[in-house]
Amino acid sequence: MTGKIHSIETFGTVDGPGVRFVVFFSGCPMRCRYCHNPDTWVMEAGTEYTAQALLEKMLRNRTFYRTGGITATGGEPLCQIEFLTELFSLAKQSGIHTCLDTSGVLFHRDAPASLERIDRLLAVTDLVMLDIKHMDEQAHRELTGHSNRNVLDFAIYLNEKKIPTRIRHVIVPGYTDTEEEWARLGRFLRGLDHIETVEALPYHTLGKAKYENLGIPYPMGDAPQLTKAFADEALAVIERERKG
Repeated sequence: MTGKIHSIETFGTVDGPGVRFVVFFSGCPMRCRYCHNPDTWVMEAGTEYTAQALLEKMLRNRTFYRTGGITATGGEPLCQIEFLTELFSLAKQSGIHTCLDTSGVLFHRDAPASLERIDRLLAVTDLVMLDIKHMDEQAHRELTGHSNRNVLDFAIYLNEKKIPTRIRHVIVPGYTDTEEEWARLGRFLRGLDHIETVEALPYHTLGKAKYENLGIPYPMGDAPQLTKAFADEALAVIERERKG
């Protein structure tokens, strides 16, 4: 089996605990207005790898990953769930910590075959970083092109399966920059006792040049970047509501 991989970061420090071998999967069904990796959307643009070849790349520098492991991000790794499961299975056989960074949009509880694939993946996944884009379904559609129902249900399912989870929430001007949104997210997370941490990340324009290079209009236009201090304010509200 081979997978389509956009790129690899050999010494990542922000995509999971410790130093990570970060694999950017090609392919994503979402079109988030603030996405900074539009070059990962198309599956066909990726480079073919076997899972064993990827793992061997990591193992060459294994000593650097003693406190870290391997992270699958993208794009959306769940687009290639069978390949991802093979990669994580090989990693676990080598005693490597596995982390999945996902939007959760492809989760379908009511589809038995899909749920079986998810369960096989979660059996070899140590940590999930779930990106919750927006709590309001209509606003989520405007922001990403998709409903948030599967995303929120995936958060609940991960808790039911007792999978350690970290929540990421990007503070986007005009979309998720209100106290009402932050409080609503915090209240949703209140009943999920397997949430390790919550991150509130400020919107930035670092991916804007990629849109220009691809000849794609930048959806956020001239929206200003937000500060870490503003994101910290959001996190304080989220945590206040999460802890009740």
